[in-house]
This record gives sequence, structure tokens and C-alpha cells, in this order.
Amino acid sequence: MQWQFWIIQTLNSVAFGGLLFLLSSGFSLIFGLMRIPNLAHGAFFMLGAYFGYTLLQLKLHFWLAAIVGGLGVGLIGIVMERFVLRRLAGNEQGQVLVTLGVAFIIADICLVVWTGDPMPLSAPPALRPPLRVGGFAFPTYRLVVLAIALFAALSRLFTTVFLLGAALAGIGGVLGGPILNAYPGLDTDMLPLALIVVILGGAGSLLGAFVGSFIVGFIYNFGIALVPDLAYFVLFLPMVLVLVFLPQGLFGRVQI
Repeated sequence: MQWQFWIIQTLNSVAFGGLLFLLSSGFSLIFGLMRIPNLAHGAFFMLGAYFGYTLLQLKLHFWLAAIVGGLGVGLIGIVMERFVLRRLAGNEQGQVLVTLGVAFIIADICLVVWTGDPMPLSAPPALRPPLRVGGFAFPTYRLVVLAIALFAALSRLFTTVFLLGAALAGIGGVLGGPILNAYPGLDTDMLPLALIVVILGGAGSLLGAFVGSFIVGFIYNFGIALVPDLAYFVLFLPMVLVLVFLPQGLFGRVQI
């Protein structure tokens, strides 16, 4: 039925928005507070997904794999910040080039270690049965990912440290694995979405990242479902309008 399509797409958009928030909040706050344009953030997300796949293959519990995978990515982020980015303080052009180079390096390492085949991650067994409401089924796991994103939005711990920003991307990668899988190019698929969220919401604004994530989640899912040939046009158009009329973003601070 037609109404079922709209309900399911709405729920999918909300769930994807929550996952996107886990990625974009760290990116937004690292840039807003530390003024570091970390273009390796998408690679951190992808690396977290691969870490999660490997840890699950080692029979680690899913939620423990998410925490360990996130911390592993966070440690890599700390090493990059401490020994590379800190030496480039104030040199935004250098930081952009270095983080972009790190993203390419991580992508190549992932390709060598995990090959080019998609690596499916399984959701926890307890969350695999669908939730049935009003005659249609919706994946329970996606609702749990949304709940985790809402919890992260209420925690101000994520706003202070580069380690936690990178770890949040890594955890997002593990949690996103059962939905997106781990595959080469996942970083380049997710990073533009995070950039759009930051532009829409405003750099350094946790509320902006939260609202922007769900806006992009809805536009992305409905765009692909309704006008797949124009999906990227529909996705990037709001970003262009915000850049023209609200350069600081919806919730960013006006620079004086």
C-alpha cells in the first residue's frame, strides 16, 4: 500500500539520520572547536566497520566489538592529532592535505588487508527479528542505532577531545556495518554526507549536527527512492542554498 511506503521510508530516513549523526557530530565538533578540517573522518568510519567485521569474526560480542573498534580508531586519531596535525597548527591548507592523504592511506591499507569484497556484518541476534507495527515490519536494529545516536546527542563528552571524535566515527562504522556493510569506498560515500551535515547545521554545533543529520537522512533516502536520477541534485541543493543565504549554517555562530 502507498501509505506503507511513506511510513517505511520515513523510518528508514530517521534511522539513517541517526547513523549519520554518529559520523558527522565528531567531524563538526572537531572542526568547530579545534579548527581542524579532518577529511580522514570518513576513512575512520570505514576503518571502524572493518574493525567490527574482524572482531565479530573472532567471536567477540557485537557491542563489545563496537566499543573496541571505536577505541581502536580513536587511538589512531590521537596519534594523527598528536604527531601530525599538532605540528601543523594554524596551517589549514596543510591540515587539509595531510588528512586527505591519511584517508587515502587508510583506504589502501583496508584494500590490502580486507580485499575489495564487501564484508557483511551481522546485527546482534536479539535485534534481528523485525518490529511489527500496524501490519508492516521494520528492522529493530535500526531503531536501536537511532536510540544510541539520541543518547550521544545528550552527552557533551564528545565535544572536547579529538580521540572521542574519531572513536565516535569508528563506533558509527561498526554500528553501520549491518546496514551498509564494510566495502572499499565507504569512506568516500559517507564523508560528503558528513560535510553536507556540517554545512547545513553549522561547524561546532552539536544541535546543528543533530538536525542536519536527519535533514540529510530524509533527503538522501527519499531522493533515492523517488528520483534516483536526481538524488545528488536534491541532496546538494539545500547545501548550496545554505551557503548562499546562511554561510554560518542553521545553528552556527555568526563571525563578527
